[in-house]
Amino acid sequence: MIEPLWTWTDLLEAVPLAVADGTPDCAIVGFSIDTRSLQPGDVFVALKDQRDGHEFVTSAFEAGAAAAIVSKGYTRKPGDGALFRAGDVLKSLERIGNAARARLSPGARVVAVTGSAGKTGTKEMLRACLSVVAPGKVHASEKSYNNHWGAPLTLARMPANTDYAVFEIGMNHAGEIAPLAKMVRPHAAIITTVEAVHLEHFGSVDEIADAKAEIFAGLVSGGAAIIKRDNPHFDRLLVRAQAQAAKVISFGLAPDANVSAEKLVLGDDGSDITVRIGERRYPFQLAMPGRHIAENALAVVAALDAIGADVEIALSALATLAPTGGRGARTLLEVPGTVSRLGGKALLIDESYNANPASMRAALATLGAVPRMKFSRRIAVLGDMLELGSEAPALHQGLKEVVDEAGVDLIFACGPHMKGLYDTIPAAMKGAYTALAAGLESPLLMALRSGDVVMIKASNGTQLGPLVEALKTRFGTTIASS
Repeated sequence: MIEPLWTWTDLLEAVPLAVADGTPDCAIVGFSIDTRSLQPGDVFVALKDQRDGHEFVTSAFEAGAAAAIVSKGYTRKPGDGALFRAGDVLKSLERIGNAARARLSPGARVVAVTGSAGKTGTKEMLRACLSVVAPGKVHASEKSYNNHWGAPLTLARMPANTDYAVFEIGMNHAGEIAPLAKMVRPHAAIITTVEAVHLEHFGSVDEIADAKAEIFAGLVSGGAAIIKRDNPHFDRLLVRAQAQAAKVISFGLAPDANVSAEKLVLGDDGSDITVRIGERRYPFQLAMPGRHIAENALAVVAALDAIGADVEIALSALATLAPTGGRGARTLLEVPGTVSRLGGKALLIDESYNANPASMRAALATLGAVPRMKFSRRIAVLGDMLELGSEAPALHQGLKEVVDEAGVDLIFACGPHMKGLYDTIPAAMKGAYTALAAGLESPLLMALRSGDVVMIKASNGTQLGPLVEALKTRFGTTIASS
């Protein structure tokens, strides 16, 4: 039996100006903003975002919602159940989130993660590690719920008996992280890295660093600020962490980092790492390949140690933690033979969820690390990186060097900015270019053959995700071992 997450009375106490219109006829077990994924017993939150959630209140009750948080002016419709009428739906969700954070036990520990790249992967590594230490008592953001509604929604979903909580916090503009961090109130805050992203909304990368440093404003007294030592903006972040009286812990491959890799052996199926924390050493295996993943694993170690978790036990989880869909997941495709070619396997690396210059370079380097004895031809399917402002043309064309370093054999590209890169490569490397992602499906399916490794990456708005599904649908699939 699922334990109730909230009582109706507790929710009303969290939002004093809310008005109850009815009473739930079942236990409250969760919160949802989407009727397509709503589970029976969830409270439906009628947010106004891309669509007005009030249009779906009745559908939420048809799906089994226990109640719905709506504006005071909402007109009840036939089939509606208990309504939680509020002056501002989002602010009500924030108040409930604050109440959820306040009801945690004094011994519970909270970690927040931000950064220009690697937020979700770092959050998932922390979730896995802490779940080994405290099974069933770990709460973390789902997907990339890291914005103005994602953070309070994740807080509202947090059970009162949580021992460890991990929150991802993101931003597109200055001033967006601080209020979320103050809601989450972490004991440890990680900035994975600072890179040239969201330049459309910032005048410089220094300004991006300042925006990321807002996460330190939410730290509890004596909390830890975990910063990448070998990032050019370390000193800038250090000053801002010290201004919040944080305990600063550096991580990275730099030998003077507080948490560093004494041993790092990168492989195409993961990494073998020995991490050093002062005089302590912890060897562990990391199933996810890539130098960037290994660096973020060091941030995970720093956070585990900062919140008092058993580092050695926790790190055992990383030996089997695989990349998720859109963020490096690997799938073997069963490619049929032709008159001139034998059938066999191709490897699909799905990096389609998002992209910026840092994560694009990391993904291409990971593609280049796949041994040719396993998969002899390297194919990169690349779409536009968004929100780069006036720097977009140069940042896309600048990928040519890392493409060459990765030994990419064939490129399929889409989007007006990625055309700048496509135009710089030799004719032999040109697979196809189309303005829209959908146009790449036919030429890529025709070109793929046994022995290929194909990596797909772009910003989510470029919509390369359907191309991943098209490959899986066209060819039989199995989960790759790495």
